[in-house]
Amino acid sequence: MHTILEKENKWNKTNQWENELEQLHAIIRKTPLIETTKWGGPVYTYKNKNVVGIGGFKSYFGIWFYNGVFLKDEKKLLINANEENTKSLRQMRFNSINEIDEKLILAYIKEAIEIEKKDWLFQKKKRKQ
Repeated sequence: MHTILEKENKWNKTNQWENELEQLHAIIRKTPLIETTKWGGPVYTYKNKNVVGIGGFKSYFGIWFYNGVFLKDEKKLLINANEENTKSLRQMRFNSINEIDEKLILAYIKEAIEIEKKDWLFQKKKRKQ
C-alpha cells in the first residue's frame, strides 16, 4: 500500500525510505520553513526562497540545502552531487535512519535560514564565449 508521501514525492525514486523521509519532514516542521512542492518533490522555503528539499534515491536518502555552499559545514557532511552543474546546492546523505541526528540537522537548517535572511545569493559566473 502506497502512502500519500510516496505518490507525491517524485524524488523518492525507490519508495524504500518512507519512514526516514517522514522523520526528516518531522524535523523540518520544527523550523519556520514552509513546505511546498516543487519539481515533483517537497521543498521548504523561507519568505518564498528555497532553503531545503528532501528525497530518497536508490542507495541513500537525504536533505539538500539550496545555498549549501555558504554553510560553514564544520562536520564536513555536505557534498556537491554534481560538480559540473551544481554551484551552490549541497546534499547531506544518509544510508540509515540511525544516521539522522536531529540536533545537527536543525543547526544546519538554522544556519541556512540565516543565510536567506541575509539575502545571500550565489551569482553564476558568466561563461566565456
